[in-house]
Amino acid sequence: MTETTLRAAIGTYPETAALLEGRVAAPGLGFDFHRPFPITKAFAPMVRQAAYDVSEMAIATFLMARAFDKPMVLLPIVLAARFQEKALLCRRDGPIQGPADLRGTRIAVRAYSQTTGMWLRGSLSELHGVKAEAQAWTTFEDAHVQEFRDPPFVTRAAPGQDLLGMLQSGAVDAAIFGNELPDDPNIGPVFRDLPAAGEAFRARYGFEPVNHLVVVRREVAQHAPALVELFRTSGARIETRASLNPAIEVAIRFCREQGLINAPLSLDQVWAGLPAEVA
Repeated sequence: MTETTLRAAIGTYPETAALLEGRVAAPGLGFDFHRPFPITKAFAPMVRQAAYDVSEMAIATFLMARAFDKPMVLLPIVLAARFQEKALLCRRDGPIQGPADLRGTRIAVRAYSQTTGMWLRGSLSELHGVKAEAQAWTTFEDAHVQEFRDPPFVTRAAPGQDLLGMLQSGAVDAAIFGNELPDDPNIGPVFRDLPAAGEAFRARYGFEPVNHLVVVRREVAQHAPALVELFRTSGARIETRASLNPAIEVAIRFCREQGLINAPLSLDQVWAGLPAEVA
């Protein structure tokens, strides 16, 4: 049997280790794994140059890419999901003592299109009255989707500035980080009771936010069923279209409200190209 080799960029997690190490396999299917670190460095090449056949992908990046008709197909494989509130930090001795204090403040984030920022801006708006356009946003890099331009209330940090340094110095009032949080006793979460904040999100929306899923190039989507089974066997979280749709619908709405996409997307558009046998 002739083997098809797929160029892939997938993060290293306990749930993907067996796949990345070749301990699970499918007949006729092989992989050329690339290991960009952090895995977010794979997203722009995947969107802009279709650099991989299979790639981990942030949901906000995928929705923006779908809005520009990038040739990618979403698979119902969840590689990262979490409540986002712990990523929103402020100085413990600063003016921010809770989410309502963010109104009219300066907030920094790696990129305006970052998925963590998308989820936080949406829930801050709906649960706490903190509207994205009423804050002064500072970013450090472009979106992964090259065609996107930041809204007018977003400015780029000066060369040499960084997220933590701006927060520590008071140049911004709050900052949104990713998985890696700073080890600084003077920095703490805007949400003082993180479990309660997560439960408030779940009570409002009914799910834990998804961050990273898996996409394939449209030309290799016929391998989606085999890929889903490989990830399942490796231990990854496999969902269905129906189980993911509530989170995707809210993410679409948040992206539209925040200017990340210019028109609503339907669920049919989101799942376009996924073979029918992948439920």
